[in-house]
Amino acid sequence: MNSSRIGVWWRVLRPFTLTASIVPVLVGAGIAIPFYHFHVWRFLAMFLASILIQSGTNMFNEYYDFKRGLDDERMVGIAGTIVRDGVKPTTVLRLGFIFMAVALILGIYLCATTSWWLALVGIVSMGIGYVYSGGPWPLAYTPFGELAAATAMGPVIVLISFYLQSDTVTWRAALLSIPIGLLIGAILFANNMRDMAQDAEGGRRTVVILLGRERGRILFASVFAAAYLVIVMLVVFHLLTPWALAVFATIPTAVYVVRLYYQHTEPAKLHAAVKGTSNLLFRFGVLMFCAMLVSLVHVG
Repeated sequence: MNSSRIGVWWRVLRPFTLTASIVPVLVGAGIAIPFYHFHVWRFLAMFLASILIQSGTNMFNEYYDFKRGLDDERMVGIAGTIVRDGVKPTTVLRLGFIFMAVALILGIYLCATTSWWLALVGIVSMGIGYVYSGGPWPLAYTPFGELAAATAMGPVIVLISFYLQSDTVTWRAALLSIPIGLLIGAILFANNMRDMAQDAEGGRRTVVILLGRERGRILFASVFAAAYLVIVMLVVFHLLTPWALAVFATIPTAVYVVRLYYQHTEPAKLHAAVKGTSNLLFRFGVLMFCAMLVSLVHVG
């Protein structure tokens, strides 16, 4: 396989979006590390399963957007490998199911080492990954796409990752997952705001299409502001140490991204803003995780 084909398959995975599956696992484990024994194999299995589920979801999205005629040569961004690179649609769909199957095997291992109740949550999460783009009423074509992604890939994954280390679920862990969920929702919102004109032509009714571009910009900036405000409140109520305020170092990235959406409407110029939102989540999550490791020193 030559380098160009490898590049095509790399794009099918939509690698820069995978921060939305990596960060929640990292943060969930980070919440538990100062107080519970660290289970390395559970963490690694969850880490890989989360990436596989999102990658499979990306492939379902690629396939069904093509089948519904939403993807064409005008596409901007990393999606659209079927229409631009000649990847067979059935190959993309089949690979998506293979990824989900491997994630299911990893899930069986995690259930066997913890609780079989976890299987219900995992199956629902995988189901959301499929119906986001597939089925007769895909969530991606409704105003509920961002909410589903923010919930399933934010608080749900954070709490599963926390549970795998602690064998329990706490209100503190649930509250600490909120800013992560907000920023994951922001990634999808950023993507939909970039593509809103083409999405509207394709019959989608996303939040930004219903609100309009100007109100969408305000909501987008407000989501960022809310994520930082939640961190402040968590520190005020001693649910996080003041070290968590290190996430404020990412504010310049948030300002840069929001400014792009206020300056431009062309999808080609807004792709950098979508990637910037994903990078913001990664930096924000890593700084939260590091703050929790500092807590480990204090607890110890």
